[in-house]
Amino acid sequence: MLSDSFPTKWHNATKFGTGQILLVIVMASFSGVSTIKKIANFSNDGLVKTLLKLDKGINENAISSNLKRMGQRGARKLQSLLLGTNAACNAACNAACNAAWLKSSELRSITLDADSTVRSVCGNQAGASKGYNPVKKGAKSYHPLLVFVSELKLLYHSWFRTGSAFTSNGITEFLQEVKASLPSTIDKVFFRADSGFFSGELFDLLESYSWDYLVKVKLKNLKKTLEGQQWTMVDHNKDIAICEFSYKAKSWKKTRKLKTIRTVKEYREVEFLRGRDIIPVYQYACYISSYEDQDASQLHELYKQRSISETWIEQVKSHTMAGGTLTNDFWANDILWQLAVLAYNTSTMMRQKKNRFKRQEHRTFKEWFIAVPAKVTKSGRSIEIKMYENHFFREQWEELTDLLDAA
Repeated sequence: MLSDSFPTKWHNATKFGTGQILLVIVMASFSGVSTIKKIANFSNDGLVKTLLKLDKGINENAISSNLKRMGQRGARKLQSLLLGTNAACNAACNAACNAAWLKSSELRSITLDADSTVRSVCGNQAGASKGYNPVKKGAKSYHPLLVFVSELKLLYHSWFRTGSAFTSNGITEFLQEVKASLPSTIDKVFFRADSGFFSGELFDLLESYSWDYLVKVKLKNLKKTLEGQQWTMVDHNKDIAICEFSYKAKSWKKTRKLKTIRTVKEYREVEFLRGRDIIPVYQYACYISSYEDQDASQLHELYKQRSISETWIEQVKSHTMAGGTLTNDFWANDILWQLAVLAYNTSTMMRQKKNRFKRQEHRTFKEWFIAVPAKVTKSGRSIEIKMYENHFFREQWEELTDLLDAA
C-alpha cells in the first residue's frame, strides 16, 4: 500500500524505496522504538531486513531526507490514505485504512470519543510552540487532535497540530473529514467530548448530521450560576442532586438545555454564631446533550465511560511512540505521528477477534509477540523464522496466528 501510494523514482544512487522507509518506521513504532537513530539501527535486524527485502540497514540520513522530501503534500496524502477517503484506498488498499477496518467490524452504531493530547518537545522543532501544557508548563509542544471509535479502540482520525492550538480548533472541519469517510453501513453515531469542545458551531454541525452527542459544559462563572438553581434530590439521597436549565450563548443559533449533577465532595466544620456547624462542600458536573430523555445523573454515568480513552492515548504515545520521534521539520513530524498511529491501529485490529487479546495493552502485545528471540533461516527459496520450541507464550502465538490466517 505504501509503496504503491508513494512510488520511488529509482536512480543509480537510490538505495532505499520510500515504501521501505515508511514501513520500517511503522515496524519500529510497533516495537516501541523511537528516534531516527534507533530506527536506523532497528532496520539492521535480520527479520526486518528479510521482510523489507533490504540488503543492508537504512541509514539515518535516508530516513530523514525522504520524510522531509514528502513534505506537506505527502503528509496530507498519507492522512487521506489511512483514513480511507480516497478511491485508491477502497480499490486496492482496504486492508489498512480506517474506514475499511470499521466496515469490516460490521458495526452499525458507533461511539466517537474526541480528545486532544499534548506532546512536549525539547529544542526548537518546527511548528512546536507554547500553549496549554499540564505536564511541563511553559515548554514548547505539539497538540494533536484525536477521535477514537470506542467500540474498537481504533484511533480513527487525527490532526497533528502546533502546541498553541486550542483544544477545539478546527473541530468542525475535522469532523467533516470523519463524516465523509464513514462507511455507509454506519446508521448511528454518538459523539462524546470534554469541556474543551463546548462550542455552538460544533453542536450545529452534529445536529445537522443527526448525530447524538454529549459534551461537558464550560462557562464563565458556571459555579455561581449553578448555585442559584433549583435542585432535585436523586433517590432521596441528600448527597446527590440534579437540575436543568435553558441556555443560549450570543453566538448560538438557538437555545439548548444544560443538565447538571451536584454531589457532596466532603463535609467541613465551620464556625457559626459562636458555635460550630457541619456544612457540605459541593462539586458540579454540567453537560449538554441531544439525549433529552436522560437526566443529569444518567448523562454523568455515560460521560464517565469516555475516561478509558485517556488510556488509549497513553498507549498511542508511550507504547507505539507517537510524537516521540521528531525531526526539525513539521511535516516530517506529522508523517512520523501518522505512521505511529498506524502501528497502534494495526496492533488493535489484529487483536479484535479474541477478547483475551483485545483487552490487553499494546505493551503486553509486544511482550507476547514481538520481543521474542528467534532466528531467520534461508534454505533454497524458502525463508523461515525459527523460535524457541518452549517459548513461554507459544500457545497465544499459535492462537493469534490461526485467527489472522482465518481473517
